[in-house]
Amino acid sequence: MSAIPQAVFDSDRYKQTTRQQWDMAAEAWHRWGPLLSQWLGPATEQMLDMAGVRPGSRVLDVAAGAGDQTMNVARRVGPEGYVLATDISATILRFVEKLAMAEGHTQVHTRELDGECCDELEPGSFDVVVSRVGLIYFPDQQRALRGMYRALRPGGKVAAIVYSTADMNRFFSVPVSIIRRRAALPPPLPGQPGPFSLGAEGVLETSFANAGFRDVETLRVDAPVVLDSAAECLRFERESFGALHQMLSGLASAEQESAWAEIETALEAFEDERGFAGPCEMVIAVGTR
Repeated sequence: MSAIPQAVFDSDRYKQTTRQQWDMAAEAWHRWGPLLSQWLGPATEQMLDMAGVRPGSRVLDVAAGAGDQTMNVARRVGPEGYVLATDISATILRFVEKLAMAEGHTQVHTRELDGECCDELEPGSFDVVVSRVGLIYFPDQQRALRGMYRALRPGGKVAAIVYSTADMNRFFSVPVSIIRRRAALPPPLPGQPGPFSLGAEGVLETSFANAGFRDVETLRVDAPVVLDSAAECLRFERESFGALHQMLSGLASAEQESAWAEIETALEAFEDERGFAGPCEMVIAVGTR
């Protein structure tokens, strides 16, 4: 009897779909910028503190998205510094450029670049590399980290923010579990990227160390998603979270709508008379080349 073929994760197809989803979600991610600043702002500032971003620093922002955190970096480095924002989606980088122009940050530049391809950049050209909620979605996280290592000067620092474990991030893991059940999706394959791929104790530290970084430090930060209602959280996730749309893509339109309705009902567990507070915990990691 011949062996049953094992499922293989298609990283090229995944990246193609990811680019398409972020092209589609770019405007929404930009529009939700005030929420992103409120939700992720404190963790971002903590990351930049830990990485030592200061006036004059040269900073690479990997998987920059619409650039909310890029502007935080730009304000810190000042006009004498330099910021290169990269992302797999050229569409979303246009919003980085618009924000930089609006705030007068001429030191901010953009480049369409796969996060795993930082080895295409000039070696040793940055003081700090940051990535906020981006590294988790790279199929080859070690290649990405090795590229970041190469782009840093000796003594430079890499810093990342990732989600911790699914049980600590139910604003996101509850929708994921509902969609996975409805779409009959198998469990993630070993090494497959995803929102909680680096969240377990010690995983991020090991990943940094394996890429050559030393003096790795991590910090867990409570970062609840605070909104007026579960319905508003659903709208945020539905408009902005490309990963959920990727998972739903195999369902017919009516089935997708039914899934979203179930998700909203489930999210109401985190709503009370004061509003909605979705449980979220982030891990910040910093390492030195």
